[in-house]
Amino acid sequence: MINIKITRDRTFHFIILLLILLLITLLLSNNFFKEDFKIEGSEIISYYGEELSSIYDFRENSIKGYQYISKDNYELKITGLINKSQNFSYDEIINSFNSFKKVITLYCVEGWDVKLLWEGILVKDLLDIVNISEKAKIIIFHAVDGFTTSFPIDFIIDNNIMLVYKINNITMPPERGFPFQLAAEGKWGYKWIKWVTEIELSDNIYYRGFWESRGYSNDGDLNKSYLE
Repeated sequence: MINIKITRDRTFHFIILLLILLLITLLLSNNFFKEDFKIEGSEIISYYGEELSSIYDFRENSIKGYQYISKDNYELKITGLINKSQNFSYDEIINSFNSFKKVITLYCVEGWDVKLLWEGILVKDLLDIVNISEKAKIIIFHAVDGFTTSFPIDFIIDNNIMLVYKINNITMPPERGFPFQLAAEGKWGYKWIKWVTEIELSDNIYYRGFWESRGYSNDGDLNKSYLE
């Protein structure tokens, strides 16, 4: 009887251990974190022979959850140290500026990454028409949920950083940042601000955005630690 009880106990513990290992495997799997929303159209899976990740291969980690913005009421504001503040509708941005495409990998500090085809306009093309003050040193991007992040102006201009409205040939879904997300190539994912509503030119080189004011690196460079 004692041997039978010991055997049963060992079997029970072994099953519990297997269940724990299975749960850990699921938690570490990107498939477990895939989100349940629908996109309009069919996303491409490769670009000139280069295999791409899917729009669904993300983990939701925004500060206030998904944000849903009406295209008809949307305005992108350009403010701060410029000659005159400018507001652009969604259609004005889409139709008035040249578009560019590039395959870029977004790397999250959580350990996952996605390689996608990003399509949008160059931020510097917006800046060219607002007459930036010589005092301006940085660009602060604002999102509808209150999230912010900043960059030196030279970084944005010299690296042809895009404000994107399509990924994998699909119009940016609200769950990914519609109407516009910044494709901050070369930076950690927390610098890739979504749901952009305002671009502010500033001389405050000490400005710190949402995560940066909480101990994350203000540079956000991929070749450096994301913690300061």
